[in-house]
Amino acid sequence: MGGAVSKNKTPFSLVEKRSLSSKQRFLSPHDVLVQSSPLRQQSDQCTSSQFNKCTKSQETNPLPSSTSIFLPEFPHREGRPAHLQVTGVIAKGSFGPILKVNDSAKGKTYAIKVLPKSEVLRHGALEQSKEEVIIQRQLKHAFVLGLEDCWQSQNNLFVMCDYCSTGDLYTYWMLTGQFKEREVRVFAAELGSALGFLHDFGIMHRDLKMENILLTDQGHVCLGDFGLSRRLERGEKAFTICGTIQYMAPEVLTGGPYSHAADWWSLGILLYTLAEGEFPLPPESDHSGMLTKVTEHSYEMPLSFSPALALLLTELLCKTPMRRLRCLERYMSQRFFNGFSFDSQVLMKSPILPILELKDHPNRPEISKRGLTFDQLQDFECDLFDPPSSSTDLSPAIPHQH
Repeated sequence: MGGAVSKNKTPFSLVEKRSLSSKQRFLSPHDVLVQSSPLRQQSDQCTSSQFNKCTKSQETNPLPSSTSIFLPEFPHREGRPAHLQVTGVIAKGSFGPILKVNDSAKGKTYAIKVLPKSEVLRHGALEQSKEEVIIQRQLKHAFVLGLEDCWQSQNNLFVMCDYCSTGDLYTYWMLTGQFKEREVRVFAAELGSALGFLHDFGIMHRDLKMENILLTDQGHVCLGDFGLSRRLERGEKAFTICGTIQYMAPEVLTGGPYSHAADWWSLGILLYTLAEGEFPLPPESDHSGMLTKVTEHSYEMPLSFSPALALLLTELLCKTPMRRLRCLERYMSQRFFNGFSFDSQVLMKSPILPILELKDHPNRPEISKRGLTFDQLQDFECDLFDPPSSSTDLSPAIPHQH
């Protein structure tokens, strides 16, 4: 089972399938991602004092439009932050690098995603970038990546998040090939808890995938990258074709209407892939081709899966959203979780040993970097930080990547 390809196409190797999965992320440029929401209103209230300060400052020193359009979500700050020191480059995101920084004032390490304003505007991602920090600022959960700070300079936006030194789940899946059901059960419980929490706020993640699941020093999950997230009002539907193609639910591939149930489909694809070692289907080059494959595929479960896991995945991968397993209460009651606690403190008591055993694997740094080289960053202009002085500063960990 899994990964059957057309006779008219060159078969994908397992490595090719995995490599393609991390690159094919779609967003329809004609759709509007952001609408007014209570979260935005709440964030506006939280930043009202900042906005008032900005307004008073503008009366005497008017800011250019390239700065004011990102207010109040990204407060404007001049000069280099003396307490932050760049110690490495972690990864290359959609628009710019992700830097590893040390905060001398707090004695902590963070990851800073740098977004060049020119790239954000060129891709029509102004509202998307603002909504990302509006949403993430509200979220405090054991299995969700925390937002520490965000601001703007003359040329860039900066989003500072918790740093996860262990890396991301995709890297370890590549190293191990597949996980045993014992580990899959823990990942499933933690990710289900994170999705249930988001959905209680009305938030769809819309890009749940291994690359966006960071790992703590004990190997537990931390869901990140809210760049495509959106909050839906009660009864509201979305129509944007977005996400990563192999994880997209059929209703997303058709252009909607869809809602939070689409995230549970993505979770089903992810858990299947962790347990089987390959995706149910190879990626297609566009969403219409992927829709055809998804529509035709039966999603039968491999015989190697336990009946309980097979039943869970069958309910998650139901093509009809209204019949799909799509709420945390039903999810927790699945036979796959019998006798298993969803309490975050209980879950985090025990380390995920296969993850810890692979942390020092010789191939981990190369896989983590996803082909990133120092030469690719030489010409990048960052008006707050100096680039690392040598290629040895490249960090093998990936705390947050588009």
